[in-house]
Amino acid sequence: MTITITAFERSPDGGKGLARDTRVRWALEEVGQPYEVRLLSFAEMKGPHHLAIHPFGQIPTYEEGSLSLFETGSIVFHLAEQHAGLLPKDRDARARAITWMFAALNTVEPPILELSTAKIFESDKSWSEERLPLVKDRVRARLDKLSAHLGVADWLDGAFSVGDLLMVSVLLRLRMSGILDEYQNLAAYVARGEARPAYIRAFAAQLAINAPAV
Repeated sequence: MTITITAFERSPDGGKGLARDTRVRWALEEVGQPYEVRLLSFAEMKGPHHLAIHPFGQIPTYEEGSLSLFETGSIVFHLAEQHAGLLPKDRDARARAITWMFAALNTVEPPILELSTAKIFESDKSWSEERLPLVKDRVRARLDKLSAHLGVADWLDGAFSVGDLLMVSVLLRLRMSGILDEYQNLAAYVARGEARPAYIRAFAAQLAINAPAV
């Protein structure tokens, strides 16, 4: 059965790999599964057809036969469970990899998204200058702990796993802020993720959509 995912017709980030379909593309490339992409305008994302798949009118979604999924964590976890390459065979290591998935999305990503919101949507507010340092401190509090755990290791728990895929995807959102550069081991960790052939293919596919017409 053909796998179809949805993505922005024109990504707000201009193809820098921050749109969440990049995470799903990366997972599909890691497990060697071909896929098709249905591009959506912002209007189409709020239309009845897409809302029937994603109740909140966002991207990406995943369709395979009678199965429809939304939320990147759910989609990536499904792929990791169905195909070899993203979850360890050892039971305990597998459970730890899944734990790191949740840590990426539930512990590390929220303050990073809060920082993005503060810089993009709240910069014109009278209280923005006072609030922004507090938001950055919350991000650093998470990164302090993550950096201490990673230490000099290449990946979070032994071999590369679905936990690393999502954690790298989350940390990439910090690149423009400069905060990631404050943590040498985390910056190197993200660079290792970006150097994986599967990520390179996923990034190129996302970038191609947003390339200006010649």
